[in-house]
Amino acid sequence: MTDCIRRRWRTLPPWARVLLVVAIGGFLEGTGAHALDLARHGPHAYSSFAPPLQVFFVALTVLDPLVAVLLLCARPAGVLLATVVMTADALGNWYVNWSWLRADWARLLHPVGMLPITLFALFVLVSAIPLARALTAPRPVPVG
Repeated sequence: MTDCIRRRWRTLPPWARVLLVVAIGGFLEGTGAHALDLARHGPHAYSSFAPPLQVFFVALTVLDPLVAVLLLCARPAGVLLATVVMTADALGNWYVNWSWLRADWARLLHPVGMLPITLFALFVLVSAIPLARALTAPRPVPVG
């Protein structure tokens, strides 16, 4: 980490650092999941989805790491982008999976798929305002 990033992180309250680490981890996991889909199935990995959703899910291979970098740099814009990306990601996933979820709601409880996406989206939304406030609050310059 550069000195600027270290300085930013050092001045954050511990709870904000924890939220950032969890969010960064979630977005890096999302990057890996979408990259793996593309590696396995090529550019047509999401061909069964509507064209705008295909473009969006492919774009997540760039958007997810961008959010992770902005959050790593403790930038307020990262919180805003995280909120937008996860809202769109969760809504898109609910849209494309709605028919099989309606057929069997127990599928929502699987540890891979809709459950982690939904829980992570809720985490991002619930933590957005406190985290944005922590990142924009005036902080003293740390000594040392």
